[in-house]
Amino acid sequence: MHCFFDELRRVRVIRFCITMFSMMVIYSIGLIGASLGDVRLPAVFGDHMVLQRDQELRFWGWAQGGEKVVVEFGGKSAQGVADDQGRWVVKFPAMAASKLPQVLTIRGANTLRFEDVLVGEVWLCSGQSNMEWTVAASGNPQEEIAAGDHPLIRHIKVPLVASMVPLEDFKGQWQVCSPQTVAGFTACGYYMARELSKKLDVPVGLVNASWGGTRIEPWVPPVGFEQVETLSGIYRSVMGRTPGSKEYQQKLGDYIERLESWLQRAKQEVGGKGLVEPSPGYPGDLAPFTSNQDPTMLYNGMIHSVVGFPIRGAIWYQGESNHDEGMLYLEKKKGLVQGWRTLWNQGEFPFYYVQIAPFRYGDADPTTLAKFWEAQGAIEKAIPSTGMVVINDIATVSDIHPPNKQEVGRRLALLALRDTYGKTDVVARGPQMEGFEVSGGELKVTFKNTAGGLKTRDGKEPSHFEVIGVGSNGYHPAKASIQGDQVILTCEAVKAPRAFRFAWNMLAEPNLCGGTGLPVGAFRAGVEPDFLDSISTAKEYKLIYDLDLNKLSADIQYDVKVDAANGSFDRIGYLVELTDSNGAERKVFVTMKAFTDDVKKIGIPTLSSGARFQMPVEDMDVFSSTSNVASGRGISSGSIEFWPDNYGMVNGAHVEGASDSIYDFGDEIAVPPDGYGSMQVHNVGAKQTIFAINQWKAAQRADIGIGNSDGNTKDWTFTNSASSWMNKRLRVYVRPKP
Repeated sequence: MHCFFDELRRVRVIRFCITMFSMMVIYSIGLIGASLGDVRLPAVFGDHMVLQRDQELRFWGWAQGGEKVVVEFGGKSAQGVADDQGRWVVKFPAMAASKLPQVLTIRGANTLRFEDVLVGEVWLCSGQSNMEWTVAASGNPQEEIAAGDHPLIRHIKVPLVASMVPLEDFKGQWQVCSPQTVAGFTACGYYMARELSKKLDVPVGLVNASWGGTRIEPWVPPVGFEQVETLSGIYRSVMGRTPGSKEYQQKLGDYIERLESWLQRAKQEVGGKGLVEPSPGYPGDLAPFTSNQDPTMLYNGMIHSVVGFPIRGAIWYQGESNHDEGMLYLEKKKGLVQGWRTLWNQGEFPFYYVQIAPFRYGDADPTTLAKFWEAQGAIEKAIPSTGMVVINDIATVSDIHPPNKQEVGRRLALLALRDTYGKTDVVARGPQMEGFEVSGGELKVTFKNTAGGLKTRDGKEPSHFEVIGVGSNGYHPAKASIQGDQVILTCEAVKAPRAFRFAWNMLAEPNLCGGTGLPVGAFRAGVEPDFLDSISTAKEYKLIYDLDLNKLSADIQYDVKVDAANGSFDRIGYLVELTDSNGAERKVFVTMKAFTDDVKKIGIPTLSSGARFQMPVEDMDVFSSTSNVASGRGISSGSIEFWPDNYGMVNGAHVEGASDSIYDFGDEIAVPPDGYGSMQVHNVGAKQTIFAINQWKAAQRADIGIGNSDGNTKDWTFTNSASSWMNKRLRVYVRPKP
């Protein structure tokens, strides 16, 4: 009985939540009758605002259904009628810029007057903390605040609100730029506005909707996810939680039907002796989002309420919270830009954004950020009317918030002046690669947009160029020299270069720039040789085993298994290749002096293989595509832990530097012999796991990794990480004896 009434109360709670959620939707969307029929407008309209010049103006708000609303401004008037839901819209003819303060009047059952209204340029400012960062928190705050007397610049901040449903209004007000107010303005937006106001001699309004630490997904509207095929999973998740959608109604109806069926059965058992199974749980894919990091939550809470307020364009500074996503970020940016443009219905309005700065993201692979820069660079090529500001020359690698927002704003203004306002004499972009060619041992890179020729900020030779070729053992720093609009690359270690990369490191602050000082952003070109082809000694090795690690099981079945005579090899090599869900790859090839002459014991150490090794290995060579593993030749501190048994944390083999309290490179074999299983290669001197394949019987819950794992289990034990790798492969080689 107690169980039954607990469940009955839970059903009532669910019904109550559904009712309250529906009421919240009605309140948030309609705001009907909130002021007994008085005419109201959202907060984006107010005293001191700036209206967009040279575009049809759109005013909207709420009133009593059927009420006539008259808008008067600049000696003109227009009118509309509130619909049955109390919503009215009035469209107004385009107006020229005006620095003369004017009064906007809205008449209905009551009269509203907005004073000191200007007409000029309006920009939406959005993103995460580097856009939210204020003038007071940026460089030279005291001087900038004291000089912040620019009454033609106006700013309104949208409060930080996350919402599952679109909100029609917010609490906020426009501020006139002065030494008393400018401290709280978005610094990037303000410094852009200051430049535009000076060069265009018009008022500039900034609508600041930004929130520190946020990802891109919460800023994207549902229609943005819908328009990008690769984001269809996110779209389905959003619509499945959206009241009123077909998906939501279907799922909720199915759940209520199951719940009511259970309730009927449970009622029949009241007072009886039959068992009542637990009630159906509320579906997780129906539960509303709650976090400001969830998809659409900030579009709903901070952008929807200003959609339709005419703007010239948008500026965006965000990406730090998505920096490990590579090219997936390009797809999400398509959703953001296309979604906003669809809803504003102003065509392809300008969208300018800032490439995030070099920064030390802990122990992350330093090339991960470079691949994100590559995705950011691809945005302006893939999405019309967009442009990117590069700031790798004004970064602070130990501070994720570079203080020099003055230059960021100026560079955003340069893009707008040239591409939006048609100032053809403005240089808005740094040099970009136009092409390259290989000539003998040289690689020649040609640039465009050099503004009179390439140079370096410090007068030294260009930095941060690397080249790679067949047998070069990876990338090597290149000697670079400038010849007009070209950079010539040479490298003693790479006789025949095939590809190159520039600034391909999260800490890269390169010195190459154009004639105006605008920097060159990270990029790469050419065809890299396959990982093994880039290793000079790889051709000496013969493939013995090839295993798709997606097929791991208790019964190891190799995709390739080549017979080889025992004892006919003097070295053993292991190639492990992993690809994560974002497409980022990690590869490592490690070779060592043969630790056995039995070829059956060099693959996965199953019980049937007879392999059981916990020992040092000699003359180890490591070639890695990631900095998570230190590359090197002739390493004397290599070791392996190969066995099918269970094992414990105690350093039973007395490996120097190993711990007794964590799983690392010195663990103790334990019973049963056909247990958890370990296949690990370590660099003991570097206290580093080179690769690990543990618990292969668990298939997609196996432990697989390259480099040390995060947390306390450095050798990936108990991480169940196999499913996090989209593709994973092990190949085992031997070097035949001469």
